[in-house]
Amino acid sequence: MGAHSAKQPIMLPAEIESFLLCPTPQAWIEQALQQQDVLLIDHANCEKKAAATALNLMFRYIERPDLQHKLSRLAREELRHFEQVAAIMKKRGIPYRPVSASLYAGRLRAHVRSSEPGKLIDTLVVGAYIEARSCERFYRLAPYLDEELAKFYRSLLKSESRHYQDYLAMAEKFSGVDIADRVAFFAQVEREAILTPDSEFRFHSGAAA
Repeated sequence: MGAHSAKQPIMLPAEIESFLLCPTPQAWIEQALQQQDVLLIDHANCEKKAAATALNLMFRYIERPDLQHKLSRLAREELRHFEQVAAIMKKRGIPYRPVSASLYAGRLRAHVRSSEPGKLIDTLVVGAYIEARSCERFYRLAPYLDEELAKFYRSLLKSESRHYQDYLAMAEKFSGVDIADRVAFFAQVEREAILTPDSEFRFHSGAAA
């Protein structure tokens, strides 16, 4: 198990476990435990980016009321999560400082089609994978963390799982055709993004080399 031993495990939603093709590497967990300041700073950044992504899609696809409704709720929830992370950072004396973005999201979005409706469908599938991986990382980390942070990360499992489901359901609804091939394609891209070593540790990075 590495240098840290796990506490009592918690349950990861079964659909997410099967959706992702690989678990978070243990080496990444060890690095997260050693760099909890960077973990929290980048987690806060990820929550802001998730809210911004939802808002950008709302502006881009104003003709889709169902998408507007789902993403409005999602953006509010992501901003609330940002506030919660920021509060934990303040309590722990961790200053909010700039950190570079991980390559993870860019690796997925590089494969998004440029023309519609493929662009929307792929963007929503990528959103599903980002949310699913976030959920999985909270799950993997929680057993190793102090009680306050573990409780917070466990509390995020339900919402992140719901966000993953919302993105995937929207992709299926708006495509009008079977998207299994695109989901399977991005599953492989996501797996490679997670298993590729990165130069720096980030919330969505592979293990730092």
